[in-house]
Amino acid sequence: MLLTVILTLIVLVNGSFILQIVKDFTRNRSELVNEPGNPILMALSQFFIFFLSTFGISDFAIGASLYPKANWVGDKKLPGTLNTACVVPVAAMALAYISSIEVGIATLLIPIVAQVVGAYISPRFVVKLPKNTIKKFVIAGLIVAGGLILAGKLGVYPSGGTKTSLQGFSLVMLGVLSMIYGALNNIGIGSYALTMATVYAFGLNPAVAFPIMMGACTFSVPVGSIQFVKLNSYSRKITLFSATFGVIGVLVAAFLVKGLNTNILQWVVLGVILYSVISMIHDLRKEKAANLKDA
Repeated sequence: MLLTVILTLIVLVNGSFILQIVKDFTRNRSELVNEPGNPILMALSQFFIFFLSTFGISDFAIGASLYPKANWVGDKKLPGTLNTACVVPVAAMALAYISSIEVGIATLLIPIVAQVVGAYISPRFVVKLPKNTIKKFVIAGLIVAGGLILAGKLGVYPSGGTKTSLQGFSLVMLGVLSMIYGALNNIGIGSYALTMATVYAFGLNPAVAFPIMMGACTFSVPVGSIQFVKLNSYSRKITLFSATFGVIGVLVAAFLVKGLNTNILQWVVLGVILYSVISMIHDLRKEKAANLKDA
């Protein structure tokens, strides 16, 4: 019953966003057609961006690098575009994973609610924290988590479990950590790799991370994205192609994830963590170089 309620809410929340962009596309048809971007390249890029995102590779990170370089969107509309472009594909991910991957209802619901709450209440506090210091702690934590996973794969440390639900203190801790991850999203530190590492550390089946990750995002992102649409601060063309070809990429990848065994998923988790660590180290070095240049 609760699972049906969650799936229905996903449809309703994201359906309201879809109605909003359909109205906006209709009112601004000429602007949509005249926006920059080769349709074939854009279709291929959205397919692969959200194919990778379904495995936990940040679509924000790829899009933030690709869109400006391709001259598809300027800096002013980039934040709104990153948000609006991911709404429909992430909804597809959430529906696919929540309806097909076995996970205890409390283990699913608590981290989803906690992450949404963390994302909602944290902006006034998070913006005051030193972003680079937080990133360094996150990098250290991910390196430890990745090291433990690798040790498990090499047989020198107990490997990840097969549980599909948590109880008691472990469930409370999952909720607390998820709230923190929701807050970190507001300073550009994605929750995918952190959620994967946490699920692994609690002995859950690595597949459990996917419905939790996408479930949290599919409730928090549409609310802000509707505001970007109302403010005309997004790329209509990128959003349109992500809502079509991006969803196709999601469905192909979700089919593959559901068919992977636990052993392969553990390697996927390790790969996502490694990618996230390298990306954050690169960002820190880039910011440090920029600061030295300005000094």
